[in-house]
Amino acid sequence: YALKNVSFHIQRGECVGIIGRNGSGKSTLLKILAGIYRPTTGEVKINDEVFPLLELGVGFQPDFTVRDNIYIYGALLGFSRKEIDRKLHEILSFAELERFLDAKLEKLSSGMQMRLGFSIAVQSIAPIMLVDEVLAVGDLVFAEKCRIVFSRLLEAKHTIILVSHDLASVREYCQRSIVLDHGEIVA
Repeated sequence: YALKNVSFHIQRGECVGIIGRNGSGKSTLLKILAGIYRPTTGEVKINDEVFPLLELGVGFQPDFTVRDNIYIYGALLGFSRKEIDRKLHEILSFAELERFLDAKLEKLSSGMQMRLGFSIAVQSIAPIMLVDEVLAVGDLVFAEKCRIVFSRLLEAKHTIILVSHDLASVREYCQRSIVLDHGEIVA
């Protein structure tokens, strides 16, 4: 099993870190909370809408344009075409990719693609956010923009579950942490 006897409760508006070594079950736990995986045993109770900010850019098509990928990725995240129409400029501006709108995605660096994925994903802000290692997206300037967005989510009292190896970020944002080791909570 990837996870064994994992049980915890998170209060509305709380930010909780999940830390542990690679392979300890952190990302699996987030995918269960997001409804991507189903637990083999036990149950998950979530009392509000969840938005998983997990693997940025999943579903991107490298041979399509940036514009096309914004609409495709937006649709995967549940946005209508009209919503993306309204958000297109904001997405491009935040990602700093306005001049690449009609370029093929494969022509962008991996950092630029990650910025695009983050910029689209943060348009959907649910009361519960599942965040997996996305605060260090792109260069230092863009990473700071991501941190500002994250701080605003905390100020607005979103419930956030943050998986990270960056313990400084966990200390900065989280009221408490869950430590996983070999699929079990050890602290």
